[in-house]
Order: sequence, then C-alpha cells, then structure tokens
Amino acid sequence: MLVPALTFVSCNKSDDDDNGGSQPQVNAYEVLKTYLVQNNMDLDDITAANGGFVITADAINAKGTGDYFIVDIRQEADFNTAHIDGAVRSTLGEILTTVQGATKPIVVVCYTGQTACHAVVALRLSGHMDAKALKWGMAGWNSQFSAAWETKTGDIALTNPNWVAAPGSITPSADFSAPTFTSLYTTGPEILTERVNYMLSQGFKTVANTDVLGTPSNYFINNYWKTTDVETYGNITGAYRILPLTLENNEFKHLDASKTVVTYCWTGQTSSIVTAYLTIMGYDAKSLTFGTNGMIYSNLADGPTKWHMPGTDYPVVP
Repeated sequence: MLVPALTFVSCNKSDDDDNGGSQPQVNAYEVLKTYLVQNNMDLDDITAANGGFVITADAINAKGTGDYFIVDIRQEADFNTAHIDGAVRSTLGEILTTVQGATKPIVVVCYTGQTACHAVVALRLSGHMDAKALKWGMAGWNSQFSAAWETKTGDIALTNPNWVAAPGSITPSADFSAPTFTSLYTTGPEILTERVNYMLSQGFKTVANTDVLGTPSNYFINNYWKTTDVETYGNITGAYRILPLTLENNEFKHLDASKTVVTYCWTGQTSSIVTAYLTIMGYDAKSLTFGTNGMIYSNLADGPTKWHMPGTDYPVVP
C-alpha cells in the first residue's frame, strides 16, 4: 500500500493491534535519512559508486555485451523491432523483479538514457550498486535510434526572457523545512523499500523545458552545475545552484519541499538520478527533460555532455 506523502509522522500498525494501543510514531524522513547516510547510500554515494551511474556504448562493446545483464525498458513493440543482443525486456515498475538473481553487472537501457536513470536509483538503493544506465540510451548505441535525441536538442532558451545569459544570476541559497511523509514502517530498511517502490510506481517524473521557461516561478529550480558552468552559459531565471547535495552535510535543507523541485543538468540523465532520489525522500520532484541540450544546444561546447550522433553503429537483433 502506498500512502500520500503529506503528513508529519509515520506509524507502524493500526490502533487496534494486539497491544490495544497505537505504536510509537517516528519521523519517517529522519529515520530514512539516518539509515541512508550510515549505510553509504547518500546521493553522492549513489552517483559515484563503481565509476558512476552511466556507461557508454563503446565501453559495453569493448568488454562484450555478454558480460552484462542488460535490461531494456522501452515499449515492447520497439524492443521486438530491434534490441541489444542478450537484452531482456522489462519496465521501470518491474525492474527489481526482473533483475532478481542477476550475477553480472546490470545495464538499463531506454530511449535516451533518462528513464533508465530512475531505474538505476532503485537498483542501487536495493543492493545492486553496480547498476548503470546506457548513456544516451539506444540513441547512443545505433544511429537508427538517434531521433529520440536529434529531435529534442534545440535553442529554445536562447531567445527566452527567462534565460539569464552568461555569467548568469543564481538565487542565493536559503533554508527550508524538510519534507514529510507517512510510512507503514518504523525502521530504515523497511521505509527505504517502501519508498523505492513508491518512486517506481510514479514512473519517470519529468517536466518540459517549455513549461519551466514559461513560468519558472511555479517551481523550485536547481541548476545542477558547477559555478564555472553557470558563468559560462547562464541559467534559468530564479534558479538556485545546490551542488553538492547530500543528506550527510545537510544541503537538502536548501530545497523547498513546499514546491515542485525541478532539477536540470546537461543531458537530463543526472537530473533523473537526483529526481528519483528526491522522490524517495518525500519531495515532489521532476527532471527537466533533455537538460541544456534541449535549451541552449548551439552554445554548448563539444564534449561528453553534448549530444552527438554515435560514431559507430553497434549491432542489434530483432
């Protein structure tokens, strides 16, 4: 059972349990926060473990697809048309069931690499710290799938009044109250399992750049960039820059849980990781799809964070 995340306490059982009274109440957010920090599952741990949360097509091909447990979460019709040899099909919601018994490093594949990053958070918080997303998704594996990215890059922000040109103007950080949510449980492991399942049940939580640029005041916007990146490219009007973002060092206090927290990055993949994690922690969070590749593409310097058609087409099978 999933419970709406808008109250201050959590309970363990109903009031008519065998003891004839209500169970001790806990602050589910604080219990989960403590558990994650103590067990090396803070946000920075999740993103950095095993060399990061994405893997390139080149790296997979160099080692061999047979060395990975590849899970493809695209629509069934697209999977049946063409997929990586050896991949199994699943969905975001069923990802934890699909990987049960996996003995190889897990790679999650989607269209663009963004939805797969939601899955990676669920997997890493469920004991599969080797899980990674295929960078750029199937669009990065073979050019026949490139439309998923080619049609989404653009410069919409460059002529939008709600984009602040370089060197940008970041809103100073402030302190806000932590989010609150109820839980059926009182221990860290149980609350974590419940919240991971909740996050998966919500699907890929996204927002379009047109919506955020249209009315940025509707959101709490976090530019997940280094200071030098903002100074080079600018930022969305009213955006904060909260990086690093950890539970252990209490940077989460700078996020306003009373608003929808929108995270944006270069590609939408890191922001997907952050959004999934924030959802687990009780925030109403969304990832700005396609990141700045979808907003200021022409201005971005060539490099690993700018979309390019794959230079090599790796094989697929029906």
